[in-house]
Amino acid sequence: MNLVIIFGPPAVGKMTVAQELAKITDIKVFHNHMTIDLLTKFFEFGSEPFARLTKQFRHSMIEEAAKNKVNLAFSVAWDFSVPGDTDEMRQIKTKVEGHGGTVYFVELEAPLEVRLVRNKSENRLKHKDPHNVQAIEKNIVEWETKYQLNSTLGQFPFPERYLRINIEHLSAADAAHQIKSIFSL
Repeated sequence: MNLVIIFGPPAVGKMTVAQELAKITDIKVFHNHMTIDLLTKFFEFGSEPFARLTKQFRHSMIEEAAKNKVNLAFSVAWDFSVPGDTDEMRQIKTKVEGHGGTVYFVELEAPLEVRLVRNKSENRLKHKDPHNVQAIEKNIVEWETKYQLNSTLGQFPFPERYLRINIEHLSAADAAHQIKSIFSL
């Protein structure tokens, strides 16, 4: 089982790159809003039940995929200023590797202005709760200074099988081809 964890700030293109990767490999897409949009129908974003269930759903899904040899591209926002986020990625990596799988890390980056435009893209609106678009736009701006959603260059905690892509002037399809080629997926 291959797990490609695609991470970066909101609206950087994580889901779109995962979708393009799925077109050229046997990888299935498990993007972060599949759990977020489900749970925000019942619980406030960031609340204790929301956070607990998000973690449970994601860990269970990824572990079942690993057990059943289902290749996944999992998109997620990872806050490097919160040790718990890195611990969670370590737990996921350990679970996948415990079932004989391999974890690849792909970090996407793009400037804030680019991400604000992408937040309203047709593909994003098609796959995410349209009621959250304004809230997400507010978060994109707010989170830029509040959280560290890209790693510090040269200090990524899992440097083996790691790739960082500046996607500002790169299509999602080109990024997916890079990922496939570099990791031989």
